[in-house]
Amino acid sequence: MGNRCLWAQSNAMMQAYHDEEWCRPSRDDRYLFEMLILEGAQAGLSWNIVLSKRNAYQEAFHQFDVDYCAELSDAELASIKENYTVVKHGAKIQSVRTNAQAVQSIQKEWGSFVDFLWSFTDGIPVHNNWETDAQIPAQSPLSVQLSKELKKRGFKFVGPVTTYSFMQAIGMVHDHINSCDYRIVKQ
Repeated sequence: MGNRCLWAQSNAMMQAYHDEEWCRPSRDDRYLFEMLILEGAQAGLSWNIVLSKRNAYQEAFHQFDVDYCAELSDAELASIKENYTVVKHGAKIQSVRTNAQAVQSIQKEWGSFVDFLWSFTDGIPVHNNWETDAQIPAQSPLSVQLSKELKKRGFKFVGPVTTYSFMQAIGMVHDHINSCDYRIVKQ
């Protein structure tokens, strides 16, 4: 397969993410937490930069183990900032612990982070019908709604634009353009 969304054509790492993960529905709490953290880290940066640091994030945060991340001390977070090739923004690193604690709270209330998130689409991905990458919005009414709910629950780095990217990353929103070989036609 050779036709991809334009944004994914810059290098092999971006192509692999596009081809194997982007817009594929996930129902795994750990993966959803990972994407939440990585999308938050992207704020103000390129996705290419964040993906290049993904392995360091996975190592630093124990494969995004929610319980582990929720218990990280200030000293441990400072050590991660100093010793791993993660985005060095202090508030973004602190948000890993804060967001893990918020995920734990949702898990207690809903049973899983998956059930909470997918309730916003009744468990069904939103399939969009874009001809070009330029048509894909930076945010949507749904990302605004989810962003507000996440912020209300204490999450950080979850503005409507970041939340829209997060929804694409976990497959809640399917935004492959129509000519993309990786587009899944809604059945």
